Amino acid sequence: MTEPMKVLISDHLSDSAISIFKNKGIDVDYLPDISRERLKKIIHNYDALAIRSNTNVDKEILLLSSNLKVIGRAGIGVDNIDIDYATSKGIIVMNTPHGNSITTAEHTIAMIMSLARQIPDANVSTKKGKWEKSKFVGTEITGKKLGLIGCGNIGSIVVDRAKGLKMNVQVYDPFLTDDKSKDLGIEKVSFENLLGTSDIISIHTPLTDSTRNIINSDNIYSIKKGAWIINCARGGLIDEKALSDAINSNHIHGAAIDVFEKEPAVSNVLFKTPNTILTPHLGASTLEAQEKVANQIAEQISDYLLKGSIINSLNTPSISADEAPIIKPYAKLSELLGSFLGQVNVGEQNIISVKIEFDGKASEINSSSILSSVFCGIFKSHIDTVNIINSIQIAKQKGLEISTINHDRKCDYQNLITVTVNYESKSRKISGTLIGGKIPRITEVQGIPIEANFFTNMLYVRNYDKPGFIGSIGTLLAEKDINIASFHLGRRENSGEAVALIAVDQKVNKTIIESISNLEHVVRVDGMNF
Repeated sequence: MTEPMKVLISDHLSDSAISIFKNKGIDVDYLPDISRERLKKIIHNYDALAIRSNTNVDKEILLLSSNLKVIGRAGIGVDNIDIDYATSKGIIVMNTPHGNSITTAEHTIAMIMSLARQIPDANVSTKKGKWEKSKFVGTEITGKKLGLIGCGNIGSIVVDRAKGLKMNVQVYDPFLTDDKSKDLGIEKVSFENLLGTSDIISIHTPLTDSTRNIINSDNIYSIKKGAWIINCARGGLIDEKALSDAINSNHIHGAAIDVFEKEPAVSNVLFKTPNTILTPHLGASTLEAQEKVANQIAEQISDYLLKGSIINSLNTPSISADEAPIIKPYAKLSELLGSFLGQVNVGEQNIISVKIEFDGKASEINSSSILSSVFCGIFKSHIDTVNIINSIQIAKQKGLEISTINHDRKCDYQNLITVTVNYESKSRKISGTLIGGKIPRITEVQGIPIEANFFTNMLYVRNYDKPGFIGSIGTLLAEKDINIASFHLGRRENSGEAVALIAVDQKVNKTIIESISNLEHVVRVDGMNF
C-alpha cells in the first residue's frame, strides 16, 4: 500500500485549510511555531511545505529537503523563499497572488484616509481627554493626484477604489499595456513625471533587485513638495532613513507605512518621525483574506500532489487539474524524444537552438508545459541535476533559442510531436506519437520513416541499405549473448541511407558498440537507455 503524502504547515493557517488536506487523504503536521533548528531536522520527511511569511526557506533548509516536491506560500510575497535554489532542486514554488489583493488594496485606501484626516493622532489625543479640534485639520482627497508605482492585481483595485473617491490616478508601470491603462481609465507616465506631479504616491511592486529602494535619497527630493508616501507592498522598497530625513525637513508631508525592511520592526528610524502612520504588516490581515489564501494554498498543494496540476507556480508553467491527465502522456513522449536526441549528441557539438512542432491533437495542448519535458530529456544524459522544473532555466542559461510551432495541417497521425535540435554545423530531428493516446512511439528519425516503441535498452544504428546488414548485426549480438526484443528498419531510398532501432534485453557496453560500428555498411551506433 502506498504511503500518503505528507505536508508540513510551519506557519499559522486556518482550521479549514488543515481540513482540506485531511479530507483528501494527505497527512498533515501543523507546527506553526516550529523553530528553525527543529525544521532542519524534520523537513526531509515531507512532500510539501505550506508557509506564510515567517518561515525562511533558504538554501540551508532546501539542502535538507530531500523529499520536498512543492512549497506553497499562503499570500503573494515569496522573498522568504530561495526560488532559484528550489528550482535547481526541482521543487515547485506556488503562491496565492489574488487571495489578499482586495484586502491589501483596502488597507492602502484606509492608510490614505487616515493620513489625510490624522485619525491615529486625533484618536490618541481625544482618549487623553484633550479636545484639539483646531489642531487636527485634515485634507480632502477629492481631486488629488494619486500616483501608483506598479499597477498589478492590487494596484488595479486601488485604482478602482481611488476613482470612486474622485481622485485623479496616474501610474508608472513599464509592464502595463496601453490597452490595460485605457480599460482602467488611468494615465501612464514616466517615473520622473510621477514623482514630480503626484500629491500622493503609493507603491505596488514586488521587491526585486531593480525595485529595492526605488524611493531613495537620490530621488526623494524630486518628489512634489508636500506629497504623501504610502507603502503597503513590501519592505525594502523605500529607503527608510531617506524618508525620515525628507519628512523631518518638511519636504515630504507625511507617510503611511505597513511594511518594513526588517520585520518584525521592533526598532526603526520612522518610529520617531512625525506625521507617520505605521502598522505591523496588516495588508493581508483580514479574516476573509486569511481564510481565503489558506484554503487556496491547501487546494493548490493537494491538487499538485494528487493530480499533478500546477496553479500559480513561480518557477514552472501552470497546468490545471483538467489539463494534467491530458498533458501527462504528451510530457512523457516529449521527454523521451528529447532524451533520444540528447543521448545521440553526448560529447559532441554545442546545441544552438531547439524547435518543437505539434500536429493533430498535440497542437491543442498547452505547449508551454511540454517545453520543460523536452529539455529535461535533452540534458539528463549529461547534467545530473536536471529535472522537469529547472530544465528551462538551464536552457536559458545556455542561451538556447527556443521555438514552438502549432501546425494546422493534415497529418498522418492523430497526434505528432517533432523535436529538432540544431548544433553548430548540423541538426538532428525526431518525431513521435501516442498510440491510443497513451503509448509513446517513434515515427521518424532524421526524416526517415520508422516506427518503434521506446524500450529500456536500445541501439540506434545508422547504416546503408545493403544486403547482409541485418544478418551481420544479428549474428554479432547472438555471439555476445544479447537477445533482440524487437528490430525496426527504415530507409530513405533503396540501397541508400537507412536507420535501425533495435530493442535488446540488456544494456550494451562500449566494446560491443565498437564491434557493431566496425561491421560492413554501418555508419554509426549509439547505445540508448530510456
